[in-house]
Amino acid sequence: MAITIAPKSLDTELSELMRDVSIGKEQLPEFQRSWTWDNDRIRALLASLSQGYPMGAIMRLEYGNEEVKFKYRPIEGVKDVKIIPEYLILDGQQRLTSMYRATYSQEPVETKTEKKQEIKRFYYFDIKKCLDENEDRIEAIIDVPEDRKVKTDFDRKIVLDLSTREFEYEQEMFPINLLFDSSAREDWADGYKEYHQYNKEFMDRYKDFRLKVIETITGYKLPVITLGKETPREAVCKVFENVNTGGVALTVFELVTAMFATYKFDLRADWEETKKVIWGVDEPLNTDVMQGVDETAYLSTITLYTSYLAETMTTCKKKDVLSLSYDAYITNKPAVIEGFKMARKFLFNQYVFRKRDLPYTSQLIPLAAICAVVGKSSFNLPQTQNILSRWFWCGIMGEMYGGANETRFANDIEDVVAEIQGKYSPNRTISASYFSATRLISLQTRNSAAYKGIMALVYRESCRDFMKGTTMDIVKSMDESPDIHHIFPEAYCIKQGYSKEKWNSIVNKTPLLPESNRQIGGEAPSKYSKKIIRAAQIDEVQLRKRVESHLINYEAFINDDFDTYFVDRAKAIMHVIEEAMGKEISDKNSEQTIKIYGVSME
Repeated sequence: MAITIAPKSLDTELSELMRDVSIGKEQLPEFQRSWTWDNDRIRALLASLSQGYPMGAIMRLEYGNEEVKFKYRPIEGVKDVKIIPEYLILDGQQRLTSMYRATYSQEPVETKTEKKQEIKRFYYFDIKKCLDENEDRIEAIIDVPEDRKVKTDFDRKIVLDLSTREFEYEQEMFPINLLFDSSAREDWADGYKEYHQYNKEFMDRYKDFRLKVIETITGYKLPVITLGKETPREAVCKVFENVNTGGVALTVFELVTAMFATYKFDLRADWEETKKVIWGVDEPLNTDVMQGVDETAYLSTITLYTSYLAETMTTCKKKDVLSLSYDAYITNKPAVIEGFKMARKFLFNQYVFRKRDLPYTSQLIPLAAICAVVGKSSFNLPQTQNILSRWFWCGIMGEMYGGANETRFANDIEDVVAEIQGKYSPNRTISASYFSATRLISLQTRNSAAYKGIMALVYRESCRDFMKGTTMDIVKSMDESPDIHHIFPEAYCIKQGYSKEKWNSIVNKTPLLPESNRQIGGEAPSKYSKKIIRAAQIDEVQLRKRVESHLINYEAFINDDFDTYFVDRAKAIMHVIEEAMGKEISDKNSEQTIKIYGVSME
């Protein structure tokens, strides 16, 4: 359903905005990132401002909606503000903060150089340069250190001293932080005229400066777009996505963090502790397999679990995550964490040990939520493991989690839990999954989920390394780091003129340790197999067992019969896919399949 909001736009005087910022009527939502502008950007902004150039709209949210209750803080540089804001600034923080600190605050601006060195600066208008049409306006913006003395020669020589009013008058440098204090501004003007003994040249110059520069700024208006307090949370999040295209996009997690902060709860700190448990940091078998679960995936899982328990509409779309209540989070967090721990154990049972080998990180959201619902006792039952396994592999081999998945997540938790509990289940992911016999040929790189899934299924067949003879358990997977290598080597296949589409496909690849890959080199299997026998000090019987554990026809392999080997291995891979999915590959005898493989794959 579309979200309708009716923002109001009004040109607002900069002086009014600066005043509202100073008293706290305009503040920032806590999740807004810190002010970051450096000295050069501040000078450039002041130069544009003094010439009346447009600088884009400010967007703000009217504060007071109980459903969008963000924690807030004043703009950096504003002190002693304890009032509830009337508005929260959504877009324009960097500009407003820069203008406030340089033109309104009496404190030095804490900024940085282009090389990120921290500095403190006051800013001045060089009156003469401002009125010189041949001068670039930015050259008229003078920044000086906190003591108002510009020095060279390792601070031994003062080249500009503005540490007293008299020095300012003498150098004709107007303090920019007096712009919006009319009384102080006029006092400065009176002092300037008096210092120069009311000389007409100086009086005319100040008048010209006041008309062309000061009044340009004090009369400057910015377009201010205001979102009413009735604006829903999802719309606020969308606004942030749109206005942050040039910076770091705001996440749902940051918005929820801001809302939970009103309960004096630090969601960010809570996540930092929680992720250690989810990732298994302190577990005896520590792998990186769960490290793809980030804070947003974590909140989505809690939302999915919470909505399922509510027995209304199961969902975990962005708007639902934004609607997750603090009470629901606190109540359901323990069960979801246990769900992630069970999900981690399940992955190991499926021979997925590393993050890079995990087909879909997104599939962990419904997996953990399902585990949280069914609980440990049911999770450990063989029947539950079989149901989870079939769903898991159908999702992977059917490549079902590549796009927007929130609807599928909802279907998964409803269908899989129902089947585990012995109820009717439409099993929508299982029913919709489909794997084509010809897909094996197009799996050329490890980027696809099906590619990673097939490698995990080869692991699950207890494949043994050619050299070491070891199977890949979790410890070996992390310590020895097997990788995917060609069985008939690339160099050999190119030399023989074999089709790259075939020799570079997953049918001709398998997981092996570095020692085996070094023995393989670029030679034919009949040659490198002899090298392996000698180097590993094994006989051919042992080598056969190791080779066949990779679903390879040993006779075709040892005789360099690529065509027979290729067809037989493709059939063997299809067989383990069918077993994992619990359904047949329907096009093994199709015209297209026969055309690609040269034979039926039945």
